[in-house]
Amino acid sequence: VAVSAGGAHSLALTAEGHVWSFGDGALGQLGHGDLSSQLRPKRIGDLRWSRGTAISACVVHSLVATSDGAAYSFGHGNSGRLGHGDTARQPSPRRIGGLRSEQISALPEGGHRLSLERLTAGV
Repeated sequence: VAVSAGGAHSLALTAEGHVWSFGDGALGQLGHGDLSSQLRPKRIGDLRWSRGTAISACVVHSLVATSDGAAYSFGHGNSGRLGHGDTARQPSPRRIGGLRSEQISALPEGGHRLSLERLTAGV
């Protein structure tokens, strides 16, 4: 249903809500728990219990929103871009804890900023 291209990696979202990634994984931006690159699309295993609704492949990190309103990030964490309160590299999807009370519905396409749109009742 959606494809998002980052600096040297891509994400794909299927109609079933499965999230796949491929390309350069040197900074963990593919979300497979390692720093390996993928020449072919590979489903992100840590998200298999969640239904993806939005994806964004940024230059060196990735963002995924899920049907339960959660937001996950992974990849290069410099400048705090992953939203986890640190600058660590995150090679597996990690829920953005500071947004647990929010319902996330949309993600930006690419770029360096973590900006999420919140669902508002009645909108």
